[in-house]
This record gives sequence, structure tokens and C-alpha cells, in this order.
Amino acid sequence: MAQVSETQSDWGARGTTGVSFAATLQFDAVDVKLGGRVVLDQFSLTLHPGEIVCLLGESGSGKSTALRVAAGIQPIHSGKVRINDKVMSSPEATTPPERRGIGLMFQDFALFPHLSVLQNVLFGLRKLGRDAALGQARAALRRVGLADREADFPHMLSGGQQQRLALARSVAPRPGVLLLDEPFSSLDARLRETVREETLAVLRETHVTSLIVTHDPEEAMVLGDRVALLRKGRIAQIGTAAEIYRNPIDLNAARFFSPLTEIESRVVGGVAATPFGPVQTPGHADGKQVTIAVRPAGGANLSLAQPGTPGRVVGKRDAIGIDICEVMVDGLDAPLGVRQPADAAIAVGQDVFVALNPEHVLVFGRD
Repeated sequence: MAQVSETQSDWGARGTTGVSFAATLQFDAVDVKLGGRVVLDQFSLTLHPGEIVCLLGESGSGKSTALRVAAGIQPIHSGKVRINDKVMSSPEATTPPERRGIGLMFQDFALFPHLSVLQNVLFGLRKLGRDAALGQARAALRRVGLADREADFPHMLSGGQQQRLALARSVAPRPGVLLLDEPFSSLDARLRETVREETLAVLRETHVTSLIVTHDPEEAMVLGDRVALLRKGRIAQIGTAAEIYRNPIDLNAARFFSPLTEIESRVVGGVAATPFGPVQTPGHADGKQVTIAVRPAGGANLSLAQPGTPGRVVGKRDAIGIDICEVMVDGLDAPLGVRQPADAAIAVGQDVFVALNPEHVLVFGRD
């Protein structure tokens, strides 16, 4: 499906989406095994009414399985899932999706090709009277900017419009919980930012409790009130975007959120020696082996004059107002990655001075 340029003006007026009766969603020590493999391992998570939580992790970490469990599509082997304190899943019984008061939005949109745009949205409103159903369906279509396309069929819409239709269908019944599985992964970069921003606005307007699965750290940090990092079926860390970015629980978590330049060192007198000078190591005992991790965004500053450690630019790419540089410094095994505001004076082969920014330098102990 061709994807056309899309702006906020293609969407309807903000603040016009119907408000949901937001629910609490709780996973309590949930285990799921598939093909003899543990996919969710004592998985516990509570979403509060109206909260948006992004479940972030690598492929195979259990993200989509957690979503299917919440939806009632995947049975569990131990633990419980509750919505508003009512048990929906246990090893003994699973309440079907249509009786959970949830909305579902999948990455492939899962639209009904044989139904019109309006009929797709009406599908989830069959329990309402016809007039009420039409009112809610048309309000949802107006909000996503598709009021003039209600007689069309999904194949007549662009990729961005199909995503908007899927969103309208999900929120029209005003669910207590909305589950979104990689909702923007099929959109190209030109569409993704606008669609993501407007979708977030809709979620805020409806006040629906939302669990969003993604593998994109930036997306999780933009969308979520909290971000839960899933690893091998368990939550390795959960917190606000700022909390988990500034204080990742371990080196693997830090690597997930951005590439790193890693320097092996040892603590002596409360500091670790690096090619850039000593780095403070609070909380690490003298003699401990540590890894100093420098993020490319904000971890170091390049300048043409001192102070700083001498280095040479060996690679540079332009990225719309941002320079992505590689800088070789004596004592490093590989070039230091640096992202900073564009500076035409810095070019490949240029001698520069590198100064670390302690706020974006992380220290991790090594076992």
C-alpha cells in the first residue's frame, strides 16, 4: 500500500474523542510456556487507570505474548491476570477477549477488507443500538480525519489512513484497556512521527489504560508514562523514560537504549582511569573492575580548541542538523561515537579536542 505524506491537519480536532472508563490491568506472576520454552517467567506488571505503559524488548523477549495474555488469546500456566481486580486469566480458566472490555490494535491493522470504513468501526459496537453505534463510530472517524471516507473500503486507503482507521475502530467502543502491538512498525519514517503524535493525543483524550508493545526505545520513551524493559520473559527494569535512560539497571539495558563506547578500567581512589582522564565511580569499591560507557548523544563534546583530549575525526555523517562523528583517540580500541549539533568546521581528518559530559557517562561493575 502506497504511503503518502501526512500532517496533523489530516486528523480531526483534538479533544473530541469519547472518554473511556479506564481500568486497572494487572499481571500477577504469570508464566507462559510455548513448545517447552518459558516465554513469560513470573511476569508481574500493574497498569493504573489512564496510564500508558510501553513494553520494550528485543525479539523473543515475550512482549507480544504478554499482550496476547492480556487480550485473553493466550492461556497461562501459572499466575493471574486481573482487570479491575476481576480475574480474567488463570491456569483454570480464561475469559474470552470480547468479555474483557479491551480494545486491540495490531501492527498489520487487521481490518476487514470486505467491510466499508464505517462498517469496520461499527463492528465493535454491535451491542449498542443503531443510532448510538452510528454516533460513536462517526465521532471516532471524525477524530482521525476519515469522516469523508466512510463508504470506502480499506484497500482504497493509504497506509497512514489504514492506521487511523484501525485506531478509530479500537477506541470507538470506549474500552477500559487498549492493547497496541507495534502499531507504527509498518509506517515509513515520514508518517511515523505524525501518526505517533496524534495517536498519543487520542489515547490521552480517551483516558484509556494502554499497553503498547514496541522494540523501538525512542518510541517507548516518547509514548509511555512508564517504560518496562522486558528480558527473557521478566521485567528487568521499569520506570519513567528519564529514570531508565539516566539510570539503566545494567550494561545490557544501557546498550539497548543507545550504542555505547565502552572502556574497561579499574577503580583506584574512587575514580577510573580512561583516555579522557579520570571518571568518578560512586558506589564502586577500590580495586573493582568497571566498564565506563559513553553515549554518543551528549556523552562527549568536540571542539577545535582545548580543553579536552586530542583526537582525530575519522568519520562524519550529516543527519538534518546533527553531525554523527567517529573520533579516534589514543588508548581507545575503536573510534568514539559522537552526535552533536552540526558544525561545518568539523570534517573528516580534522584534529579536535574531546571533553566528556559526566551526566551521560555511565559506570557499571564487571563480574
